[in-house]
Amino acid sequence: MSRILVLGGVRSGKSELAEQLVAHREGVRYIAPGPVPDEHDTEWAARVAAHRLRRPASWTTHETGDVAGVLRQGSTPALVDCLGTWLTRVVDDAHAWDDLAGAARVLAEARADLVAALGETDASVVLVSNEVGLGVVPSSASGRFFRDELGRTNRAVADACDEVLLVVAGRVLDLTACPSIEAAARARALT
Repeated sequence: MSRILVLGGVRSGKSELAEQLVAHREGVRYIAPGPVPDEHDTEWAARVAAHRLRRPASWTTHETGDVAGVLRQGSTPALVDCLGTWLTRVVDDAHAWDDLAGAARVLAEARADLVAALGETDASVVLVSNEVGLGVVPSSASGRFFRDELGRTNRAVADACDEVLLVVAGRVLDLTACPSIEAAARARALT
């Protein structure tokens, strides 16, 4: 049983790596937590369709925002792709984009539930997430909120995982042995 967080930028190869990490396993549960595509957003629908086509027929797909609930439902391996779309769905489902303080509370509860489920499940889990905090500061309040909350989510999930991998330009950096902020501060504290 292992828990692996795969981080990366857009089109970095993070989903491909995550899929390869579980490709040899039987009964994989693919958890797609993003917004459900509709006829008004053909580009999003095309992205979702492309991901569906890459999955083996033997995998079970769960298109739901309740990632924690699915993780608690079984012991077969799970692949969650991705936490950025999960965050969007949590805020969408709460109708909270116009109340960012309320959205932050909803996300804090959902994030705590997700981390708890990672600790409770007997399944191996691979989670994919975007690393969005390396670029331009978004011009809108909701964009900055998304970036900040995804950073908090990535940090909390990384702390709950056994391994953390960063994919950059199709190359994989293993961050697992890197200390957390707290551990680094303790190790380097001035005496």
